[in-house]
Amino acid sequence: MCGIIGYAGNENAVPIIVEGLKKLEYRGYDSAGLAVYAGGGFEVVKKKGRLSVLESEIEKKTYSDL
Repeated sequence: MCGIIGYAGNENAVPIIVEGLKKLEYRGYDSAGLAVYAGGGFEVVKKKGRLSVLESEIEKKTYSDL
């Protein structure tokens, strides 16, 4: 089973997507990722494990990078 979160709008998408993923956590998923369109292309971040692992990876980047 998988879950997909999407957002289209003018706000910073990263925190909106992460919040949506948190609502799906603890449903048996063992990985998470996000893809954000920025700067003429997509930035993809994906990690195995809990959502906190993905959040740690995102924190290494600036939101302006995503």
